[in-house]
Amino acid sequence: MESITTFNTIKQYCAFNNQGVQHPQISVVDLSLAHPRTLRRMQFNFYVVFLKEVRCGDLRYGCGTYDYEEGTLVFIAPGQVIGQAGEEVYQPVGQALVFHPDFLLGTPLAGNMEEYSFFAYEANEALHLSEKERALIDDGLGKIRNELERLIDKHTKRLLISNLQLFLNYCVRFYDRQFITRSNVNQGVLAKFEALLNGYFRSGLAEETGLPAVSYFADQLHLSANYFGDLVKKETGKSPQDHLQLKLITVAKEQLFDPNKSIAEVAYGLGFKYPQHFTRLFKKIVGVTPGEFRAVG
Repeated sequence: MESITTFNTIKQYCAFNNQGVQHPQISVVDLSLAHPRTLRRMQFNFYVVFLKEVRCGDLRYGCGTYDYEEGTLVFIAPGQVIGQAGEEVYQPVGQALVFHPDFLLGTPLAGNMEEYSFFAYEANEALHLSEKERALIDDGLGKIRNELERLIDKHTKRLLISNLQLFLNYCVRFYDRQFITRSNVNQGVLAKFEALLNGYFRSGLAEETGLPAVSYFADQLHLSANYFGDLVKKETGKSPQDHLQLKLITVAKEQLFDPNKSIAEVAYGLGFKYPQHFTRLFKKIVGVTPGEFRAVG
């Protein structure tokens, strides 16, 4: 089995990169201070934000490599594994903002981390920065670094949390901009999603494997579920789950006009295990039961 280098603490990762720890639960790591090393798979049991400046072996992900532009942010959630083992020796370059989930406990940020869904994106869904955005990111990292260099007092954690939240909120804004500037590409993804939806229900796959999951379509489109969900939501105003349900109801309406099919047969054909679940969803969206809809039609 391929070995994985696991980092459980901020101190371990700082030592790995040849520098002292600034704070036991949060730090800005200068990767250029690390010794040259070979490629490896790594697991982080804390949050990591890589600011990539040049090609860096640490950011090889899975079986693929991604040659990023200058000023790219890659987000890693606790427990995520990145990298690819190899004999190539490289010199890490760039910075890494690392913070432990325990650091967020007792703060408003602890309950809001799900808003920063980009921590669950794949590496090839990274955030590419403009020159002005890069300046704001550098400023945010600088504020965190300056606070870490001060003696710890009663204000330290509050200020670090405030600056961390501001940093992450800027990342949300920049990702929104990236979705907009890639609108043409996103429209292509939406068209493929629609085609996959049609194929899923028309091919009988729903009856064979059950109701479609968002993760299935994301996988078919070679996207992470979170990135796919955010892309669809920003482009259409509806979540992928909303699109799945609306498509399901559209197909259901067509099939209900077939007098040779019972409502239970329609439900099973759409992937429902129990017809009553189909009836409940249909009434929720359409306002009447499938039987009432069929009678009116």
